[in-house]
Amino acid sequence: MAIFLTRDSKVVVQGMTGAEGRKHTARMLAAGTRIVGGVNPRKAGRTVAFDDHRIPVFGSMGDALDQTGADVSVVFVPPPFAKSAVIEAADAGLALAVVITEGIPVHDAVAFQAYARARGTRVIGPNCPGLITPGQSNAGIIPADIAPDPGRIGLVSKSGTLTYQLMYELRDIGFSTCVGIGGDPVTGTGHIDSLAAFEADPDTELIVLIGEIGGDAEERAAAYIAEHVTKPVVGYVAGFTAPEGRTMGHAGAIVSGSSGTARAKKAALEAAGVPVGRTPSETAALVRNRIAARVSSLIVGAESEP
Repeated sequence: MAIFLTRDSKVVVQGMTGAEGRKHTARMLAAGTRIVGGVNPRKAGRTVAFDDHRIPVFGSMGDALDQTGADVSVVFVPPPFAKSAVIEAADAGLALAVVITEGIPVHDAVAFQAYARARGTRVIGPNCPGLITPGQSNAGIIPADIAPDPGRIGLVSKSGTLTYQLMYELRDIGFSTCVGIGGDPVTGTGHIDSLAAFEADPDTELIVLIGEIGGDAEERAAAYIAEHVTKPVVGYVAGFTAPEGRTMGHAGAIVSGSSGTARAKKAALEAAGVPVGRTPSETAALVRNRIAARVSSLIVGAESEP
């Protein structure tokens, strides 16, 4: 099992013929992703060679969907055209649009998020690394060789770099799905959406939540965990040393007064029963401790049965 992305997902790459799109399409194919086409109105009818694969280029998302049955789009188009790309994917009826592009104007992000939501298209991003279900499919820029083997940890993160680090630290245990939701002020899929999906996934046993300064997403996630999540959750919040009033890395990572601080987020998560590491390595150690405790309780329970 997995969330949002499986080996059966058929992926179209919007912007496949550009430098970044071409590079990451090759990496996604190497990871086993079923890429069935690219979209570029100026290059419709051509094919692009990737080692043993020849991927057709379509003139529109509608054509791509009609001819391939695609259900996922990965968006690599430049910021001025990202809004139109997502709207086109939503109009075509795709279930999921993964928007890798950074630097998209906030008003564009607000508009395409609302448009896609109204048409039943889930958006991940923008300004995100995408998502990966190890051993099945990879939609975005997450390096598949960090944690190649599937496992039973679900990960949801605002930060691409921290996604990679936690995947590496816990690669021997493995992941069901890792979702990089992005750190812009306006994103589609959030912590709560991913928590709900992981809670419903029978093959996810523990969830890692990575947040950062700015906004109140982590506080809202903590409230949701307290009410709805029965699986163990371990957290990490980046930005304990960030100065007030300065954007740090992501456009949404800014502390204003006492709002959105790492300490406030840590306190909210811990009040919901979520242990929070001070560093990525400490967070990985907390995960290992939780898994060891869970295994021990299962063994004790089995031994006590008549």
